[in-house]
Amino acid sequence: MQKITMSWSWEPTIRPDKALAEALEVTRSTVQKWMAEGLVTIDGKPLTKNAHPKYGDEITVCVPDPVDCEVVAQDIPLDIVYEDADLLVVNKPKGMVVHPAAGHADGTLVNALLAHCGESLSGIGGVTRPGIVHRIDKDTSGLLMVAKNDLAHQSLAAQIKEHSFTRIYETVVVGHLRQQSGTVDAPIGRHPTDRKKMAVTAKNSRRAVSHYEVLERLDGYDYVRVKLETGRTHQIRVHLSSLGHPVAGDTVYGSSKPTAGLDGQCLHARTVGFVHPRTGEYLEFTSELPPYFTAFLNKIRKGSL
Repeated sequence: MQKITMSWSWEPTIRPDKALAEALEVTRSTVQKWMAEGLVTIDGKPLTKNAHPKYGDEITVCVPDPVDCEVVAQDIPLDIVYEDADLLVVNKPKGMVVHPAAGHADGTLVNALLAHCGESLSGIGGVTRPGIVHRIDKDTSGLLMVAKNDLAHQSLAAQIKEHSFTRIYETVVVGHLRQQSGTVDAPIGRHPTDRKKMAVTAKNSRRAVSHYEVLERLDGYDYVRVKLETGRTHQIRVHLSSLGHPVAGDTVYGSSKPTAGLDGQCLHARTVGFVHPRTGEYLEFTSELPPYFTAFLNKIRKGSL
């Protein structure tokens, strides 16, 4: 069992289970289970989900050791951009789910990682998400960090929380953005009527900031680079859609009809940068645009869609 101690630094209105789930990169139900088992304390006393911690209160979480489960290792090829004893940078292909979930019991990145790393993955994310520090959508391609131990996991998660973790995406959006570059600073929370979607909303939301730059104006589309300051669920897709220019091929936040020349959305996690948890060195990695992305760009440029 691992003991994690932190000072309460959230607004007093946020529920403890929600705050701790985000800080530890686990689900709220996992935190609630730990609370029920007395594994989460505030100044030495059990913390409940209805409590209201004050700024500076000491929160201690005793994270249970990972237990065996049915997530199995599968020999699935991985495009590893960087690897050392503490972490990996993986170039995830479009269409691959990051971790097992309902409807995706196997064939995920986690299944592949278990085959590649064996037991050398951090356990903070739980048995279904070993090593997973942050995620990208199934139909988003690109770079993803994986922690091999809890030291690396905690360091990388802290950098994400502090907004010092570099994440740059490239995408093609429908139509033309009004400005060549700009910032979207708009809070994101659950959609008020469709719980499977996120939305720009003031209710039960968190601040979300995206910085964008148009790289190329195309016929009916813009080729855009987006740098994340925060990392909310579906942030780029929601923010660009809120501007009236959804990601091409995104049938959730854009047109429900598929886009000609695309199978799913055109969104690639191009660059990640971080301070190495052990050496303190800043590392940055960039991946090439995948074939589906370059093929779509070329079709637009040639007017062959």
